[in-house]
Amino acid sequence: MRIKTTPFYPRLVELNHTGLWSHWAGHLSATRYDFSAKYEYFGVRNAAAYFDASPLFKFWIRGRDAEHFLARAMARDVRSLKPGRAQYTVWCDDEGFVMEDGVLFRHAADEFMLTAAEPNLSHLRTLARGKQVEIVEVSEDYAVLALQGPRSRAILEPLAPEIADLSYFSFTPAKVAGHPVTISRTGFTGDLGYELMIPSDDALDVLDALIEAGEPHQLRPFGEEALNMARIEAGLPLIGAEFTSARYAYNDAERFTPTELGLGWLLRGIDDDSRPFVGRTAIRRELADKTSRWATVGIAVDQAAYFELFDSHGVIPVMDEIPVPWETMLYDDSGERAGYATSLMYSPMVQRYIGIARVRPELAAPGGTVHVEETVNHEYLTVPAEITSLPFFNPERKLA
Repeated sequence: MRIKTTPFYPRLVELNHTGLWSHWAGHLSATRYDFSAKYEYFGVRNAAAYFDASPLFKFWIRGRDAEHFLARAMARDVRSLKPGRAQYTVWCDDEGFVMEDGVLFRHAADEFMLTAAEPNLSHLRTLARGKQVEIVEVSEDYAVLALQGPRSRAILEPLAPEIADLSYFSFTPAKVAGHPVTISRTGFTGDLGYELMIPSDDALDVLDALIEAGEPHQLRPFGEEALNMARIEAGLPLIGAEFTSARYAYNDAERFTPTELGLGWLLRGIDDDSRPFVGRTAIRRELADKTSRWATVGIAVDQAAYFELFDSHGVIPVMDEIPVPWETMLYDDSGERAGYATSLMYSPMVQRYIGIARVRPELAAPGGTVHVEETVNHEYLTVPAEITSLPFFNPERKLA
């Protein structure tokens, strides 16, 4: 298969000073545009920056039974979702393990758009058999641009006045540069931000208008490394990092329930027998029998202890903002395995190492201590870290 490019690529390739690209859903996706991802990260946190999320898979779900179908396919109840609103959700297999997550947008009583990081058309159509519902993949028909950061509203509102009163996880039709777009107040950075869904043929015109409007606000592009930094601070799970799709997992050690992923809040109303969603029976059994193997928490490394660990071995401590691309082992006070960090990084905002971690449920209470494995002079050592709640970064402007 030949690698594809997104509708924004002709402009973004001119702005990518590193030439670094990764692959996402068969498309080129910028790893970073600048020689330090930290520059892009601070663009998100201090001004505004935009991310090309076009490789997301997109599915129209329409028809008389659309709500009925989604209420049984998704773990989160869609029935109270009003038109013009979106919700984060997950879907599970029959054993209650998460297959994937995504965002569901309700356009009308019988019309929804689902976005997700992985292909799901066959799975959704299989679940929809016998129902009056049409599921169409339109991934190539739309480009998606995430505009994130404290100045994002100031940049976007003059172009699309419709967003002035747009609340968190709401969306509205609008026009930018004369082209129809759908703008949602969503994002993957934990900050004030918006996402624009744009017909692919109009993508470059809309991007150019945003770039021009953003020039006084120091608007810049950001890539996957900076996005990963921001979403860890926001405590947001990423498929391929916090969890593996149950569809592709080799064994149960690689499968996780919503509760184990810290997503138990999505299960509100699980005892309502009018909505027997896929995996419900297994999840109710897990909750009743208290058989969750893990709890998802935040960890914040003791900075003084971290410095002492390296200083005492004649090594300069490293504060690396690029997330560790592997799991980091955690131990309890007796040296037994406590769990592992799925994402670990030095946070520029928190000014210490932080992580999203999976620990034994009895260790999950905030304020507890685990010990993070570090390699110093080719030796496995540990440094203490405090168990915290998530997120680490949650500014008022995100909801204001």
